[in-house]
Amino acid sequence: MIIPARFNGPPGSGNGGYSAGVFAGDDTHEVTLRMPPPLDTPLVPADGKIQTQDGAVVAEVGAAGAITITVPPVGYADAADAATRYSGFAEHPFPTCYVCGPERADGLRIFPGALDDGTTAAPWSVPDDVSHPVVWAALDCPGGWAVIQGGRPYVLGRIAVRVARMPAPGERCVVRGALAETEGRKALVHTTLYGEDGDEVARARATWIAIAR
Repeated sequence: MIIPARFNGPPGSGNGGYSAGVFAGDDTHEVTLRMPPPLDTPLVPADGKIQTQDGAVVAEVGAAGAITITVPPVGYADAADAATRYSGFAEHPFPTCYVCGPERADGLRIFPGALDDGTTAAPWSVPDDVSHPVVWAALDCPGGWAVIQGGRPYVLGRIAVRVARMPAPGERCVVRGALAETEGRKALVHTTLYGEDGDEVARARATWIAIAR
């Protein structure tokens, strides 16, 4: 089990959603990240944990439970308009992030902009190499930017995903994100991925953790 370097989030570590998707193996698990996932490093699953070869715990994998909340859909044009207001264009804690980094021409280029109600929306053109970890990645950052809007940087701490179907390569999708609540350094967020025909493709529940700049 290896997270290739191209799937980074913060510099030198894996994007949280992509890494969690690799660790989960399917969509019945919730993944809690215990340290930044190392890149290009062999990782070993053992007893519900993902560990480095020297025994450091990178993540814990457990049952996901029901994911009951979805973020309501908006049209593709509305999502594209929201993306023009993506605050990450002006200030981004990790501008080379595989998912939402504006400096990544080879990334997913999901730029979640805020709507009037504080939720986020972004268009997403599905890449040819789409996979379950890529879908998990697409559901990651749009939720985070619902809380990052306040200017405080956050990273993914825990995520669970339910995939209804795999999106097709080239499909024009919309990703929605919403902040549910905050408690101290933690923020609970929800994300939903909608397909070109407006149907739900996948949903996620995640906890993000505030970090120092």
